[in-house]
Amino acid sequence: MKAIIPCAGRGKRLRPLTFTNSKPLIPIANKPLVQYAIEKIKKVGIVEIGIVVSDNTKDMQQVLHDGKEFGVKISYIQQDEPLGIAHTIKVSQDFLGDSPFVMYLGDNLLQEGLEEGVRRFNENKTNAVLYLCKTEKPQLYGIAVVRDDRVIRLIEKPKDPPSDLAAIGIYILDASIHEVIDKQRPSSRGELEITDALQGIIDNGARVEYCVLTGWWIDAGNPDDMIEANRLVLQDLKTDNQGSIDPDSDIRGEVSIGKGTRIEKSTLRGPVMIGKNCIIRDSFIGSFTAIGNGSVLENCEIEYSVVMENCGICNVERRIDNSIFGRNVRISKSERKPKSYKLILSDDSAAELP
Repeated sequence: MKAIIPCAGRGKRLRPLTFTNSKPLIPIANKPLVQYAIEKIKKVGIVEIGIVVSDNTKDMQQVLHDGKEFGVKISYIQQDEPLGIAHTIKVSQDFLGDSPFVMYLGDNLLQEGLEEGVRRFNENKTNAVLYLCKTEKPQLYGIAVVRDDRVIRLIEKPKDPPSDLAAIGIYILDASIHEVIDKQRPSSRGELEITDALQGIIDNGARVEYCVLTGWWIDAGNPDDMIEANRLVLQDLKTDNQGSIDPDSDIRGEVSIGKGTRIEKSTLRGPVMIGKNCIIRDSFIGSFTAIGNGSVLENCEIEYSVVMENCGICNVERRIDNSIFGRNVRISKSERKPKSYKLILSDDSAAELP
């Protein structure tokens, strides 16, 4: 079995962060989003993974390389235009051959693993297994209609949803999907819809089963989703101190501190993750905050936020909350008024705060 991870999307809902970051490389708890997908796939014994890329090829290769450090072998598959999820499979046919495969959308983050789906696929000799999740907004997703243990119908973003079971973007498929996609026509959106492709194999008599998630799932498509994903991952954080903490600091809860990081005269309330070679001085770092490598926070307060690598936040009087900072961001005090901000800043930004 092989796997493909679509990572060619433009991430428009995450702008301005995605002007200078590929969305799958934005860190969640100091780890690129796509790495969570790779780890889930590796855990079920799949080591051949195709990363589907567009103009972000160089960025992906600089971070993921050939996959060796993750225990997998990564190939890069070019998709020049984002023409739908089924089109992702179409451009991956040479890589996949006749092998069954997992398709795991690169902006998905879920608590559960793939073990149950892979088991059902192998033991029941199915043509496909879909991961589904109950949703309060079925109009926003591809929706599945199920009967007993099988999916009998799929509808993309229905105005009048027949169920509340959303297809979350994780599929286990055999090679029968290729013939349907080769004959498929674009939808009214101009895309090859995965729901149409799956309905095609169902209409051809394929056995399509499903797993309903019981744990959390995030489609990390906008800044609020990213911050929530960071919170969910940090819920399982375990204390790991590889830095130095002076006696004037107060650390409570689960806190992970990377090598070379210094905590001086500061208060930390976990769960908090701080990367390598950071300086935290005279500051309060509140729950569900992740701080990237090489960052300096001095005389400031921050919580429920994501701070990427090499940021500097100094002498900020008001507490920063529910915010995302791209790489190399600098925040410093300004004497001007009024005083109140929520911040989502892209790479190499600079801002002065009252």
